[in-house]
Amino acid sequence: MAVARSRHSVQANTTRTILYALGANAAIGAAKLAAALFTGSNAMLAEAVHSFADCGNQVLLLVGSHRAKRPPSPDYPLGHGKAVFFWSFVVALILFSMGGLFSIYEGWHKLHATQGLQSPWVALAVLGFSIVMEIYSLRACLAEVRKARQGRTLWRWFRDSRQSELIVVLGEDLAALFGLAFAAVAVMATIATGDPIYDALGSIAIGVLLVAVAIGVGLEVVGLLIGQSVDPKSRQAMEDFVRSHPEIDAVFNLITLQLGDEVMLAVKARMVSHDSASELIAAINRCERDLRGAFPQLRWIFFEPDNAD
Repeated sequence: MAVARSRHSVQANTTRTILYALGANAAIGAAKLAAALFTGSNAMLAEAVHSFADCGNQVLLLVGSHRAKRPPSPDYPLGHGKAVFFWSFVVALILFSMGGLFSIYEGWHKLHATQGLQSPWVALAVLGFSIVMEIYSLRACLAEVRKARQGRTLWRWFRDSRQSELIVVLGEDLAALFGLAFAAVAVMATIATGDPIYDALGSIAIGVLLVAVAIGVGLEVVGLLIGQSVDPKSRQAMEDFVRSHPEIDAVFNLITLQLGDEVMLAVKARMVSHDSASELIAAINRCERDLRGAFPQLRWIFFEPDNAD
């Protein structure tokens, strides 16, 4: 049987995407903090906290990716791949939410103790620089997403993807761009009206945005943390491959489990008739070999031959 490398095994380079985002957010956070201290802009301060929180996010994602590569052990027989899901969940729900709650608190506090902006054009210049850097980071992220989504819409990929780090970074970048837009509108409204209440409202809007993104991304990651199968397209490809294999007569059940970048596959099937147990074992081994050739992400394959479901 000829074995073709599965197009469903394409994986984006998440480490490179995270490093791009980390570098961009570190530069942006430093510029925003300097501008916030110089101008007294609450929206700018909220954006600075957001950028530094994003830097923390990326560090945690790198930690998760590193821990996920640890080998299996007696205590963790299927490896540590799901560690990346845990750290992605921490990023989504704690760092995102804490950044959002801080921004809402800061905006609410300044509604009752408003201060005028100093040098608001400096704030706008920094926002312009930040927007350029975020677009650079988002383009790098979308380039990796494009490799993995395989013709699906961005929304469909977001719902089906099992690459939690890429989901988090994409959520960060989109939230950052919208947050910068809110901050820019807030500063311009304050310049136009002379009323600093718009700056406070901008901070609240940024906070609400971050909390919303945290919830959306967190809901996607929690399924992986609990124990989700591979994406539907890949699962169907695996099932079709097994059913069409010359050693398989019928497939009764096929179970997959996503474990970081790797996958566990369990198959219960009726094999083509063989004259001896050794021939049956050889047939199963051939099937497993071909599966691994077609789907390199498969780390564990458990095969149960049977005559009925």
